[in-house]
Amino acid sequence: MDSLTLVFGILAAVMLFLFGLQGFAQEVQAHGQQRLQTWFGRITRNRFSGFLLGAVTTAVVQSSSAVSSITVALVGSGVIPFRQSLAVLFGTNVGTTATAWLVAFKLTAIGPFFIVIGGLLSILPGRAPVVGKALFYFGFIFFSLGLISQSLAPLQASTTFATWLQVVENPLAGILAGMVITLLVQSSSVTTGLIIVLVQQGLLTAEVAIAVVIGANLGSTGTALLASLPLSREARRAAVANVMFNLGGLLLWAPFIPLLAGVVVESMETPAMAVALAHVLFNLSTALIFLLLLKPFAAGFDRLMPVVPKAAPAP
Repeated sequence: MDSLTLVFGILAAVMLFLFGLQGFAQEVQAHGQQRLQTWFGRITRNRFSGFLLGAVTTAVVQSSSAVSSITVALVGSGVIPFRQSLAVLFGTNVGTTATAWLVAFKLTAIGPFFIVIGGLLSILPGRAPVVGKALFYFGFIFFSLGLISQSLAPLQASTTFATWLQVVENPLAGILAGMVITLLVQSSSVTTGLIIVLVQQGLLTAEVAIAVVIGANLGSTGTALLASLPLSREARRAAVANVMFNLGGLLLWAPFIPLLAGVVVESMETPAMAVALAHVLFNLSTALIFLLLLKPFAAGFDRLMPVVPKAAPAP
């Protein structure tokens, strides 16, 4: 297989994976947006329930970028106060770790089953197509992961690819790579899924993969930040606070990536599962620290990016 065909095959598989993720997220949002807004308005009054809501919603929707953008928009519209939104944003980082486990357990075989069931439901009358489309895209996610795995297999014998991988052997380079890739594809799930498949193929070490997925966390904040630009200052404050939270977690954990990699590799059966566990430990520990320190974090952020009081109406 020539290099050009190989590259286009890999890119096509990755694009199909992105298509599946986006389609699934859009279907869930389209038919649950109003319900989500109601839940967010009620449940986020308590920081811990808001945190759980962010985690569970992201795990179901399979898109931290989508849930973060919805949260920021709800802050802009006044449905959620700024401080309550922080707990939800912290939770989205924990919820997004579900993707890593789904990929690590090699559930690609279930893809065709969900595609067929979803496709059949989509042509039935009534409410069946609503569920059918979501199942179709859910299956498509795993089907495309199988295609990615197959398309990456020839790289095991590629000396050129081995040379490229040496560039990201440094944890800092891995973090930057994860951040840039996620900013480009606008989905940390795509980055995480691709990286774990590379680990499964023996093309990446667990240490490098952990650095990349940590960088992907910071890169995932770009979507909500862009979504906040045309909205109110409160929405922009929530988006910037999300960036600060993820940056704080990155700075906290970056020096300990080699140590973390050693611990999880010894604890898990496969390197892919080790990366998935590291992803959970990093996100959960960071989220819990910031959740417990939510009030001082919010107070400090208020000084950094203060609330602009509304102008009094003219007499």
